[in-house]
Amino acid sequence: MANAQTPNSAVVLKIAADQVAAKVSPTLYGLMTEEINYSYEGGLYGELIRNRSFKADAIQQIVHPDAYDPAKNYPAKFPANTAPKFWSTVGGAKIALDTNTPLNGALNVSLRLDLSSAAKNAPAGVANGGYWGIPVKPNTTYHASFYAKAQRFSGPLTVSLESADGKKVFAQAQISGFDAGWKKFNATLTTGGDLTPSKENRLVISTTKPGTWFNHHGTIWLQQVSLMPPTFKNRPNGDRTDISQILDDLQPKFLRFPGGNYVEGDYFNERFNWKETIGPVEQRPGHRSCWGYWSTDGFGLPEYLGWCQDLGMEPVLAVFAGYVLKRDYIPAGPTLAPFVQEALEEIQYVTGDATTHWGAQRVKDGYPNPFKLRYVEIGNEDWFDRSGSYDGRFAQFYDAIKAKYPNLQIIATTKVSSRTPDLVDDHFYRSALQMQSDTHHYDNVSRQGPKIFVGEWATREGSPTPNMNAALGDAAWLTGLERNSDLVVISCYAPLFVNVSPGGMQWRTDLIGYDALTSYASPAYYVQKMFNLNHGDAVLPVTVENLPMRDWQPPAPRRGGVAQTNLPPVQQVPTLFFNATRDTRSGVIFLKVVNAVGSAQNVSVEISGLAGVAANGEAVVLSAASPEDTNSNSEPTKLVPVTTSVDGLGRQFSRTFPPYSVTVLRLKTE
Repeated sequence: MANAQTPNSAVVLKIAADQVAAKVSPTLYGLMTEEINYSYEGGLYGELIRNRSFKADAIQQIVHPDAYDPAKNYPAKFPANTAPKFWSTVGGAKIALDTNTPLNGALNVSLRLDLSSAAKNAPAGVANGGYWGIPVKPNTTYHASFYAKAQRFSGPLTVSLESADGKKVFAQAQISGFDAGWKKFNATLTTGGDLTPSKENRLVISTTKPGTWFNHHGTIWLQQVSLMPPTFKNRPNGDRTDISQILDDLQPKFLRFPGGNYVEGDYFNERFNWKETIGPVEQRPGHRSCWGYWSTDGFGLPEYLGWCQDLGMEPVLAVFAGYVLKRDYIPAGPTLAPFVQEALEEIQYVTGDATTHWGAQRVKDGYPNPFKLRYVEIGNEDWFDRSGSYDGRFAQFYDAIKAKYPNLQIIATTKVSSRTPDLVDDHFYRSALQMQSDTHHYDNVSRQGPKIFVGEWATREGSPTPNMNAALGDAAWLTGLERNSDLVVISCYAPLFVNVSPGGMQWRTDLIGYDALTSYASPAYYVQKMFNLNHGDAVLPVTVENLPMRDWQPPAPRRGGVAQTNLPPVQQVPTLFFNATRDTRSGVIFLKVVNAVGSAQNVSVEISGLAGVAANGEAVVLSAASPEDTNSNSEPTKLVPVTTSVDGLGRQFSRTFPPYSVTVLRLKTE
């Protein structure tokens, strides 16, 4: 119960430590991910070459659902005889896309490189600058590889890692043995210890020999040009180490994948077609992301599972459900049946053993053990489907999955009446005050219906990553989710990643930022970490007296995208937010207090129902001088939690919480 504060009255928190208001879900805190803001390509995925398969120029065929055949591959078209995006020439070399010399049916275009201008003192070749640079670090080994075939040229080619202006060569290797057939070539590039880390670099493939001695018109074709740095836990085709470590420190309990809008795509042939993202990377055709750039699908379904394995996360699988972002859909019935079967096969890929068809394929892809899977989500944000088809589509997926996998928990992306889902996915993107005004959102929701998955949420203030005010909104919101985690059993912030380089962001306010060389965690990330690493298994009842409030004018409602003139009534929003949980094994109480305003607030705490509370404990505090303060690549640790020992605790104590702060008190009970 909350009462408005009277002048000079003390705020009193009363915690009933001998009562349990709810059980805390052990999977409450996890990750949501999709390909946006260069999350994989140019982000988590280790690959450093941009447009490695030369398909970023592809012109996709747009397929209407009436003509769509899920069993058919719809090849992309390419502009003829043009230089590919993100590649440049070295010396007098000439390059062009070549659709007449494909590597295979998946990578159906190649780069034709004319070497006739090469000379001893004038190398000719091709260069790639990566995703806004290629990171070069001292004493580091990079693995370069590519497929190549040649005409009137046997080599050697020099593969080099060098500065963007070509004046410094950090590592190089020579490769020979080219002939008229496609072959894969590999090279190891190891840098020395006397260089300064930088990102203004490029990979160069060049030669000083124009061709055979009798004909100086040597030509070589390239495909799948790759440069991989050391990866997290040394996983082949793996993930960037620094970003992975930030995530590992968060200790997430699950990963919702593959997204998001990325599940659907703008058109049917741009959806996440999982069968085209498995197997060898050179057999994956890739597709256009709904956020406007090409995805090689080098980070495909096996890589999602590897990510789960590396971080000890449980997969939460989202399956394509017959609806795309351009609002086309396939109605329930026979036309939808192939997609339902596709979902069943995807579940088998994740969970099946080696005796199953798709489980055997997963084993072949490098993952011998089945993955534990409890949750499957049908579609994404299907409230956008104004046709009303989701109810029927959901029922068709629900019935088929439950028949074959009765223990799986099925998540609906919006309310349905045809079946009772196990969970419903709620999404919230709001301002800090909107989040703070709604911390009791789930307090009085019926516990008799489906559980809740808060599958996307964020306080959207700050760009490209959240500022402290957003972190305060997040923290206030999380006190409500944690207090209601008997109902809200899983939740995840979105979006997770953003490449902060110019042109790398499509969605402002993202949890973790990076460029080619460096990365950092936002204040909102540290709030996530504080909450996830500091909670018990039992929610304790907390009441408050004299809760301080402030006036807030909610924004005008919008209809059809237009703000209305009639403003909602002024609301009162607390300035303090809190909850308490207890670890029933150790007895430790975790008291979380969020001070959302710029003045310190003194709080008296009264704990009942136990013998005593130790005088000494710990405080984890994230605070800022200004709500606009934030972290960045240049100041990655400007705002980080600080853990200190505190004394003067007990069953009754007072503590002053600093301005703009999130605090976790760890109280040892007797």
